[in-house]
Amino acid sequence: MMPEHVVLTEVGLRDGLQFEPRPLPTAKKLEAINLLIRAGVREIQVASFVNPKLVPQMADAEALCAGLPRKETVVFSGLVLNKKGLERALAGGLQEVEVSISASETHSRQNTGLSLQEAGQQARQMIASARRQNVRVKASIQCAFGCVSQGRIPEDLVLHMARDLIDSGAQTLSLADTTGMANPLAIKSLLESVHGQLPFVPVSLHLHDTRGLGLVNLYCGLEQGVSSFDTAFGGMGGCPFLPGAAGNIATEDTLNLLHGLHLSTGIRIDEIVNITTLMENFFQKRYPAKIRGTVS
Repeated sequence: MMPEHVVLTEVGLRDGLQFEPRPLPTAKKLEAINLLIRAGVREIQVASFVNPKLVPQMADAEALCAGLPRKETVVFSGLVLNKKGLERALAGGLQEVEVSISASETHSRQNTGLSLQEAGQQARQMIASARRQNVRVKASIQCAFGCVSQGRIPEDLVLHMARDLIDSGAQTLSLADTTGMANPLAIKSLLESVHGQLPFVPVSLHLHDTRGLGLVNLYCGLEQGVSSFDTAFGGMGGCPFLPGAAGNIATEDTLNLLHGLHLSTGIRIDEIVNITTLMENFFQKRYPAKIRGTVS
C-alpha cells in the first residue's frame, strides 16, 4: 500500500554539488538552504565530510554547519565515510549523520580506500560513536542494486550488510542505487527481502537516473510502502569515482509525480524550481529536471 505522506531528503547541496568543478560559495549554499526551508523541505543533507582535496566542493563543511539557521522543524544531516569525517560532523553539531559504505568491493576501494570487511568494521565503530553522543544515524548501502565495475551485487550480501548496520545501532536504512542500474524488479525484490528481514526498520531509497528509470523505480518503491526518498534539485549529482554516473532524481520532477498521485509532501514545487534556476545561473548550465517555469 502506498504511503499517504512522503518525506524527501534534499541532497543537492551534497551529492549534487560534489560533481561540480567550480566551488559554490558558503553564502550561496546558505541561501539555498533557507530557500529550501521556505519551500517546505524538512530534511536537508548539507555536506559530506570528506577529503577536500578529493572533493573541493565540500571543503567548507564546518563553516556551512556554523552558519545553519536554527530550525527545530528541520533536520540537517551530513554524510560520513570514515572516522575523521564523523568527528568533523559531530563537531559541527548536526542532528543526524549518514554512515555510508558500499556493497561493491571495487567501489569501496575507489571511494574510501577500504575493503568491504574494513569498511564494515569501521562503520560499526562509527555508528557506536555517534549514538554515544545522541546523534541519529542513518546507515546507507551504496551500489545496493549494482556497480558498473562489478555488475550485479548479490542480494544476500546487501541483506547481511543491512542487518549488521542495524544491529550496530543505526536507526534507519538507505538503499542507494549509486550507479543507476536498478530496475523495478530489482527494487521490488530487494525491498521485499529487507522488509522481511528487518520489518520494523524505516527504509529509504537513494535513486539516480543514469538509465532513465529513476522515477519508475521510485514508483515501485512507493508500491512497496517506502515513504522516504533522497532527491536533488535540478537532478544534480553523480559520484566522482564512478564513470558515467548521472544525477539524482530531481526534486521537482519527484514532487510533480507525488502530487499527481495525490500524495502529500508539504513542499512547494515552484520554490524548488526557483532554486534550480539559481544554481543554473551560477554554474551556467542546464540541469536534467523536466519541470520548468511557473508550476501550480
